[in-house]
Amino acid sequence: MSHRTADVAIVGAGILGLAHAYLAARAGKSVVVFERHPRAMGASVRNFGMIWPIGQPHGAMHQMALRSRTLWLELLKIARLPYRPHGSLHVVYRPDEVEVVKEFVERAPNLGFECNWLNREATLARSHAVQPEGLLGSLWSSTEFTVDPRQVLATLPEFLQELYGVRFYFGTPVRAITAPYIEAGSNRWSAENIIVCSGDDFETLYPGHFAASGLTRCKLQMLRTPSQPSGWELGPSLAAGLTLRFYPSFNVCNSLDALRKRISEETPEYDQWGIHALVSQTADGALTLGDSHENGLVIDIFNKEEIDRLILRYTHQFLRAPNLSIAERWFGVYAKHPDKSTVVMHPQQGVRIVVSPGGSGMTLSFGMAEQSMVELGILAGEVAYV
Repeated sequence: MSHRTADVAIVGAGILGLAHAYLAARAGKSVVVFERHPRAMGASVRNFGMIWPIGQPHGAMHQMALRSRTLWLELLKIARLPYRPHGSLHVVYRPDEVEVVKEFVERAPNLGFECNWLNREATLARSHAVQPEGLLGSLWSSTEFTVDPRQVLATLPEFLQELYGVRFYFGTPVRAITAPYIEAGSNRWSAENIIVCSGDDFETLYPGHFAASGLTRCKLQMLRTPSQPSGWELGPSLAAGLTLRFYPSFNVCNSLDALRKRISEETPEYDQWGIHALVSQTADGALTLGDSHENGLVIDIFNKEEIDRLILRYTHQFLRAPNLSIAERWFGVYAKHPDKSTVVMHPQQGVRIVVSPGGSGMTLSFGMAEQSMVELGILAGEVAYV
């Protein structure tokens, strides 16, 4: 068994692991990344690709999301990766949805959000993908943008290797860690700092710490259309009234209780399966639709047709596009904590476990990685988020 060294060793080549690799390598550290699969296959490639600060609660998490957004844009520019900088629209069709959006817009400046209320005409001028029938208006934010997660996760490892010399070992599970040593594949490594970004794998490394952490799993069902005709663009990523009850940013609105009550009484099936509806567009023009939320450590590997039907029924109420047939269906699984937006554990000196529970990995990943780098002394400065 050979022995190799690195300044920083990272377990997991999902977006959180790649963000840590980028910032450590940019700071001049030698970095190695181990991924148990031949390529990234987890939540990082099974999502909308939305960088979505509008969904984070005001304060520390929103500030982290904005900082993560800045780092995302920096990396996308130097890696020459495409993205869709078109913002977001929460379109509303019911009076109680209007109340929530207008209340949020009124509170937004004091909470650090930049957003506006758009009436029906202004909304339709912003997006031709919005169903006009019954539309009352929308919440517009320019902050959000979209990447194609499959494209980004496939491309970034090669870019980081070429520009910064990051070493990647795919198909190489880490069997054990006794800091500073790592047993991976047929090799033994040592690293000053070991960062575990293993997503919803709670059993392979440090199972006792994961069991005591309060983390569970969340399964979400998603769908994708074929590529839309050449030249047709979604424009802003879309959300609607159900989303207002989902993201914690809107919890500041007193009018939200009435909206939640109406949804639970009229359509309890959406609450049963944790359904809201988002729409984003991939690099090749397909539309990603979803999603649902089923919580529990044991994940049902079989999708429920009822959930897909409910997602499509609601999405068709606010989305119009040339081709809304379904080309792909899948489910994703991410780590979730009932109270915390991020989880960081220190199972032994020199080892840091970093988890972004709750489906915000794409949005928060680079901000979380920067916080790790500061706390480890790799980057100068103070911890920006508490």
